[in-house]
Amino acid sequence: MADTTLDAVVIGAGVAGLYELHMLREQGLDVRAYDAATGVGGTWYWNRYPGARFDSEAYIYQYLFDEELYKGWSWSQRFPGQAEIEQWLNYVADALDLRRDIQLSTVIESAVWDPDRQRWLVTTGDGETIDTQFLITCCGMLSAPMTDLFPGQADFAGQLVHTSRWPKEGIELTGKRVGVIGNGATGIQVIQTIADEVDELTVFIRTPQYALPMKNPSYGPDEVAAYKSRFDELRATLPHTFTGFEYDFTDAWEDLTPDERRAKLEDIYDNGSLKLWLASFAEIFSDEQVSEEVSEFVREKMRARLQDPDLCDLLIPSDYGFGTHRVPLETDYLEVYHRDNVKAVAVKDNPIAKIVPEGIELTDGTRYELDVIIMATGFDAGTGALTRIDIRGRDGHVLKEDWGRDIRTTMGLMVHGYPNMLTTAVPLAPSAALCNMTTCLQQQTEWISEAIRHMRTHGKSVIEPTAEGEAAWVAHHDELADANLISKTNSWYVGSNVPGKPRRVLSYVGGVGAYREATLEAAAAGYKGFALN
Repeated sequence: MADTTLDAVVIGAGVAGLYELHMLREQGLDVRAYDAATGVGGTWYWNRYPGARFDSEAYIYQYLFDEELYKGWSWSQRFPGQAEIEQWLNYVADALDLRRDIQLSTVIESAVWDPDRQRWLVTTGDGETIDTQFLITCCGMLSAPMTDLFPGQADFAGQLVHTSRWPKEGIELTGKRVGVIGNGATGIQVIQTIADEVDELTVFIRTPQYALPMKNPSYGPDEVAAYKSRFDELRATLPHTFTGFEYDFTDAWEDLTPDERRAKLEDIYDNGSLKLWLASFAEIFSDEQVSEEVSEFVREKMRARLQDPDLCDLLIPSDYGFGTHRVPLETDYLEVYHRDNVKAVAVKDNPIAKIVPEGIELTDGTRYELDVIIMATGFDAGTGALTRIDIRGRDGHVLKEDWGRDIRTTMGLMVHGYPNMLTTAVPLAPSAALCNMTTCLQQQTEWISEAIRHMRTHGKSVIEPTAEGEAAWVAHHDELADANLISKTNSWYVGSNVPGKPRRVLSYVGGVGAYREATLEAAAAGYKGFALN
């Protein structure tokens, strides 16, 4: 007999988990959210490394279901830092009185479907067992860090830390010899933030990144009032744009002259946001010539700042197109490499071989002596958070094994073979990568809540996608993805950063608005593609 009996278990107390808990509780369900952290916030609890901050504008990275909740919080900057974001999520938890139904410091170890009782038996790391009708995963798409990558990590005599497991008490870096492995969005934030604090900074670079300068003005009362006055506009707009941001693609490349294209690129570049990636020309994702022209525009901007030919060769991409990797925003990041205490080390052709007690050793035997190693080495995106839980569905289905063969979902909301398991931020939905996260997570959690409401209203107890419905969605997803240049590029977007991971574009690339319409149409058609019993 289980220790606890619930209507629904929500795994995660971040952006999706908090909202899902609120909605299901409003329906009258007996529901509890579980999180391994000691506090709420999800991604914004774990990622407290130096320089962590939004690169979505703060006023759009918010819940839009409640005007009072939206206007009850005021941001200090366009792109605020982690501490302020974590405070905001705590504000949400308190404003909605969620804490009484959140169990923190609790790892979910397994979830097993009982076909006879048609319920899940969930087990925690402390041995608690929970009997629940619905299992709702709100684990985040970037929450399973790639930590054990190099031989000898345990032998390092200094301090080694992954960015997403940065200790609350911080790390003393002043006067230290620090190595950073990785220069993606997270690595860039760390590097630009600690360069003037450490004695020596060595950055190990495998893949150069296109990076855009961030413009991050502070917000006073006038700026706060201005964005709050747009609440109705944002609520009406964000769910229907291509990426869930306030801006969208408007002009077709072929409709503009070369001078007009250049003027548009310059104007958007000066915006100091992700707009160049998400609202310049949609053709950068499908037309190699357009991709190359926009990529060269960004390279030109980077070359002008770097100037040093060797740094340009090391830090500016040449073998993939702008936007086919995650595009980072930065603040004087490129200029960091002009500092006397900063050294960039190329490791693509001379990889890191191992960690030794003194520091990092490359394949050719070169050693770098370090006091601190910071691993900005990314995540097993989309799938890792769930495959690290022992999830067993009906008829012998084991999620780790299923996704180890082929990454499949139905609209990123469910997986065939796993009844009553409803998912957010997993593959084949925009929330797997290409979306302003709160826009997409709100849409998914609302869909899940409405599906459960529909079931209860109509006397149904089990929902599961059909094999045919899932196959149709996977085929639709792949058709769009295969025409997108993202599918031609090695990155975590296709899982190539995880050895042995099946290759598939993780994110739905048909657009946030189109995805929303597809999910709502399926629901309106009596949950087409799903079986309800």
